[in-house]
Amino acid sequence: MPTFVLMTKLTSGSLHDARGRRIAGQEWLHKVKECCPEVKWVAHYATLGPYDFMDIYDAPDVETAHKVSLLSRAAGAVSAESWEALPYDRFLKLLETVTA
Repeated sequence: MPTFVLMTKLTSGSLHDARGRRIAGQEWLHKVKECCPEVKWVAHYATLGPYDFMDIYDAPDVETAHKVSLLSRAAGAVSAESWEALPYDRFLKLLETVTA
């Protein structure tokens, strides 16, 4: 199953209330699990920099990854980008096919 990285940026106002943020995050995760039950969560991180959160998940296809991003935007994220990620060992094998 392909792996995706979801980078999310929230409004600054949504980060002033830890309890409210926890509830909103739980509600978002419940909605994603309901709409995309085939998604398998790998990790969730708060980040420094242009994005507030990074989620790593496996999804069966790019359409499901689009759904995850759309659900994030619908829940109030300023931006939500899902990037497909390739394991490094698979990348090296792919590289060998184009540099040989």
